[in-house]
Amino acid sequence: MSESPSASPIEPTFLWDWPLQPHDGVVEVQNDEDKFEVHLDTSHLNPNEIKVRVIGRLVDIYAEHKAQSGPIRDVDRSYSRTYKLPDDVNEAAVHSYVCPRGYLVISANKKTHISYPEKLIIHDYS
Repeated sequence: MSESPSASPIEPTFLWDWPLQPHDGVVEVQNDEDKFEVHLDTSHLNPNEIKVRVIGRLVDIYAEHKAQSGPIRDVDRSYSRTYKLPDDVNEAAVHSYVCPRGYLVISANKKTHISYPEKLIIHDYS
């Protein structure tokens, strides 16, 4: 995979596995110096069937789908995944929503690094 010029050298892009993703089930996570974001395919679920929790540095995703497959039986499916957030993500700022295309979007800003200028203190010896 080649690096794009805008890719951050600080944190490499990493992958999340997601069983509902088309093809290979792998989701690419966008992680640059300002923002962390991931899009998971949840198009066959209703938004109210998805629960996202942040527990410390972990994102816990639980989805449960109930569908009727016939007059005699119902089909219930549930999915659960827990992912660790990168260390520089502000876990208090994590939010999620389901976009109109049916993708669950989880995003957060990075922690702000406050740098204080060096200050010279002169002692008064009088």
